[in-house]
Amino acid sequence: MPDQKTNSTPRSYLLPVEDPEFLLRDEMRSIRFALEYAKADLALRDWGIRSTIIVFGGARIPSPEQAQAATAAARGPEDERLAERMSAQSRYYEIAREFARIASERGGAFAPRHRWRDNVIATGGGPGIMEAANRGASDVNAPSIGFNISLPHEQRPNPYITPELTFRFHYFAMRKMHLAMRANALAIFPGGFGTLDELFELLTLQQTRKAPTAPIVLFGKSYWSRVINFDALAEEGAISSSDLQLFEFAETAEDGWASLVGRGLLAHTATRD
Repeated sequence: MPDQKTNSTPRSYLLPVEDPEFLLRDEMRSIRFALEYAKADLALRDWGIRSTIIVFGGARIPSPEQAQAATAAARGPEDERLAERMSAQSRYYEIAREFARIASERGGAFAPRHRWRDNVIATGGGPGIMEAANRGASDVNAPSIGFNISLPHEQRPNPYITPELTFRFHYFAMRKMHLAMRANALAIFPGGFGTLDELFELLTLQQTRKAPTAPIVLFGKSYWSRVINFDALAEEGAISSSDLQLFEFAETAEDGWASLVGRGLLAHTATRD
């Protein structure tokens, strides 16, 4: 057997890390799962990121720039209705961006304490509300995280994530684990199936005490009250009335930050180097 690998080297002679076909076998799924955990975990440790503030929300929420472009391009009643809806939704983008600026400046993302950073903004890495939150952190030159996911119609990471903290996952479960495991607080904006999935998973972890207590704020009470009848769940006995205290509503970025701090978020004083 030759010492140097050549095009004729049999696959059996390759080291496992040199053999993608082997690593991608169904039987190796548990190893790939562990690697997805370890790669992101080690990178975050290298950056000294101990805790995060997770921002969830719809990928389809437009930026003000997108809403303005839609308004300018509107031709006819249908286009005008779409532009009007986009303009109304874009306020959530602005609130998420402002919230991330506030959280980054006041939460401890700038100043490692004994090398550790706290309350670093983390998102799912895509467009919409995720982009807004990463953008808000970028506005003040704070680090922020993007936990992206490979999809059939590939979701590209938004350009505002700190490059060294831009991750890509194959497994939704591992991505969601990384989103949840360092969360000091959760800021939830209007969104669709993905946002609801993440919201209810984290509410369940809080309800069942499978995760440490973390304050949760939902932005846009009118949206959430129309989409989910939380009171009906309690009235039907599907949840306890006390479960309604797991979260609060907020309308502005400042109110959202005040809610998180008032419900126990430790806001470290940040001193920029």
